[in-house]
Amino acid sequence: MLYFGSDYQEGAHEKVLEALVRTNLVSSPGYGTDSYSEEAREKIRTACQCQEADVFFLVGGTQTNATVIDAVLRGYQGVIAADTGHIAVHEAGAIEFGGHKVMTLPHREGKISASQIASLVAAYEADDNRDHTVMPGMVYLSQPTEYGTLYSKAELTAISEVCRSHGLFLYVDGARLAYALAAKDNDVLLPDLAALTDAFYIGGTKCGLLFGEAVVIPVHDRIPHFFTTVKQHGALLAKGRLSGVQFGALFTDNLYFTLGRSAVDFASELREVLEKKGYVQPMKNTTNQVFVTLPDEQLRTLSEQVVYGFWEKADSTHTVIRLATSWATTREQMDQLLALL
Repeated sequence: MLYFGSDYQEGAHEKVLEALVRTNLVSSPGYGTDSYSEEAREKIRTACQCQEADVFFLVGGTQTNATVIDAVLRGYQGVIAADTGHIAVHEAGAIEFGGHKVMTLPHREGKISASQIASLVAAYEADDNRDHTVMPGMVYLSQPTEYGTLYSKAELTAISEVCRSHGLFLYVDGARLAYALAAKDNDVLLPDLAALTDAFYIGGTKCGLLFGEAVVIPVHDRIPHFFTTVKQHGALLAKGRLSGVQFGALFTDNLYFTLGRSAVDFASELREVLEKKGYVQPMKNTTNQVFVTLPDEQLRTLSEQVVYGFWEKADSTHTVIRLATSWATTREQMDQLLALL
């Protein structure tokens, strides 16, 4: 089988594994207080050009989103997101389970805009019954989006300005950030995220690590007692050095910034072949997620040899699927997939 269902189906990059083996029997204190974790934090601060940032290592994406949102919001507040946002669709209601409503806005190519956010806040402020409703307290974005599209620096700047003018906390989910950074038309870099957001995370699970996400909070102590909140959410490892060692390797010799490039290049090649062969691509992007509409009969044949991600039914006889390349995708795997298509 060819595995193109997602970008976390392999283990870890060999340099990450080498670092884990090399440090395996070294004794160290727990919960991320070890020297490996502190070294990784310093490398991330340097990459973000933000030396005062707080950096925390959490175990996975859903835990990270739930922890950050719960740590920031009061009990009467909700978080604004696209109606296709990961927290609104693919996290099994984890945010609502934590007591906060996800306040969705209609997406355009997976994105929401500054004007939409401003309109939602204005409607809340103009509502004489607002004390009986959920107060918007935060904006959730992802870079890239669920559709693999990107927020430009101009779009992110406009959203940041709206958030700051209305006292909204701006948080960016970076589960696939390596693929965003590698995209040819991307103009949002780590220092931009540090300057424009209140918190974001650098995804490792989908980008070369066995597991782990690094939450970056650019202003020190912007989220008080965050460490304790992480533990409350079951997102803290006793053997915290495992995350520190992995992120330390990821941010050595620019590994994180190169891992996404081959995946993005392969995805671009795949889109070109699909276009030449006349396949319908309902949405296009420049990152590592490729969406294609197939007749169900053809899909049944493809599924005998390819693992793909179901996206949605296009109609009664056609299905939209996602083919995701990753940092570990090989030339041989791509050639086999292209031959099948």
